[in-house]
Amino acid sequence: MTRCQVESLPAEILARLSNKEDRLIVAIAGPPGAGKSTISEYLRDAINKGGAGPAVVVPMDGFHLDNAILDERGLRSRKGSPPTFDCAGFAALLERLKDASEDIVIPAFDRTLDLARAGAAIVRANHQILLVEGNYLLLDQEPWTGLASFFDMTIFLDVPFVELERRLIQRWLDHGHTQDAARERALSNDIPNAELVVSTSRNANYVVITA
Repeated sequence: MTRCQVESLPAEILARLSNKEDRLIVAIAGPPGAGKSTISEYLRDAINKGGAGPAVVVPMDGFHLDNAILDERGLRSRKGSPPTFDCAGFAALLERLKDASEDIVIPAFDRTLDLARAGAAIVRANHQILLVEGNYLLLDQEPWTGLASFFDMTIFLDVPFVELERRLIQRWLDHGHTQDAARERALSNDIPNAELVVSTSRNANYVVITA
């Protein structure tokens, strides 16, 4: 496990790619609110600007179960926790993505609509670096442990809990909730999910400390 600045990661990723004949699949994990999407997009843009890659982001959030299924299972209030994702479906996608012989359509989560959209993006056959991002990529619990074999390189984002709480409350405020409601949503679900990720994730190759 190496602690590093995010700015050093594009070079590390490209160095790993140079030693592979096929696709490089990079896991970017961390608790909710850690900035996984932002850092994944930064890495993609930094790599692609250099003319290498090209890199593409593959979000785990496209495998959120629909609210209708969560209601049926009594899990709506726990949306975002491990059992509210289709882990098997996500693993099946990663298995397909190991093969770079064809373009593959992938889903993504729409926060505005609060649902996953099928066919939201395309991983093209010429994408050499897949930046896979999600909360539970390194979770040391079944069925998530089965994802480990797909990743050539792993990155974990380490953020102080005080900052995570601030960001997660702000996320709900941005969606129109009152201060009290936003705090309740964050503390009742998001923070427990964050605690699980921090306490139960396997060690990553690289740890990025962000504030």
